[in-house]
Amino acid sequence: MKIIAVTNQKGGVGKTTTSVNLSAALAEIGQRVLLVDLDPQASATSALGLKELASGSIYQALIGARPARELVQPTRMANLSAIPADLDMAGTEVEVARMDDHLLQLRRVLGDIREQNAFDFAILDCPPSLGILMLNALAAADEILVPIQCEYYALEGLSLLMEVTEKIRASGANPGLAISGLLLTMYDMRTNLSPAVVKEVRDHFQEVVYDVVIPRTVRFAEAPSHARTILEHDPNGTGAAAYRALAKELLERQSRGLAFTSA
Repeated sequence: MKIIAVTNQKGGVGKTTTSVNLSAALAEIGQRVLLVDLDPQASATSALGLKELASGSIYQALIGARPARELVQPTRMANLSAIPADLDMAGTEVEVARMDDHLLQLRRVLGDIREQNAFDFAILDCPPSLGILMLNALAAADEILVPIQCEYYALEGLSLLMEVTEKIRASGANPGLAISGLLLTMYDMRTNLSPAVVKEVRDHFQEVVYDVVIPRTVRFAEAPSHARTILEHDPNGTGAAAYRALAKELLERQSRGLAFTSA
C-alpha cells in the first residue's frame, strides 16, 4: 500500500478536492483506494456522503480507542473506501502531543491496515496547518503530493513545507519521505496570470511538476454540496477529465519510480 499525503499548509489550494477526486479516479480504473480524512472540518468525509453514516473517525484510532481497520467505511464507488473525520479530531492536537512517539501515531495506525494488504493506495487529506495531524501525515506517508493554486502567491509557504519535510526526514521519523509531485490547480485560461504562474513553477521545479493541470470550474464547488465526487457530479466535464488524467499520470510515475527527495 503506497501512502500519499496531499498537503500544503496554505488553505484554499484544492487539497480536499484533489484528495477526493484523485481517490475516485484511481478507484475508477481499478486501484483499491483508502481515503483517510485528517481534517477536523471533515470536508472529504462530507464529499463522499459519509458524514451522517460514519460510525467512528480516525480520531479514535489515533488515541488508541479502536483499531483503524474497524473504522474503514465503504463508499458508493467500487474500490473506494474511507476513514472519516469529525470535529473530535480538534482534540488530537493536545491528546496526541502528550503521547510517546507522538509523530508516529498515524504510521502505527496505518500499519494495522497495511498488513492486511487490502489497498493499493492510501490518500491522506491533510489539514491546512503545520500541526500534529499534518506532521503525523508526513511521518506516515511514502510520498507527498502538493497542490499549488495558479495565483500570484502560488509558491508562498512552499519553502516552509519543504523545510518541514526535510526535518521529518532528518529526524529519523520518516527518512524515506519523498515528493511525488507538485500539482497546479485552479487554472483559468481566461487570465494572463494562470499561464504565467504555470511557467514560473515549471521553470523552477521542472519534472517535479505534474503535466496535468487542474482547471478552475464551478462544478468543483457544486459537487460537495451534493455529496458527490466530480466524477459523479459532472462525469464528462473538464474537471473529471483532469482528475482521470492525473490518476493515470500518477500511476505512470509510480511505475517509473519517479519521486524526489527535495524540490
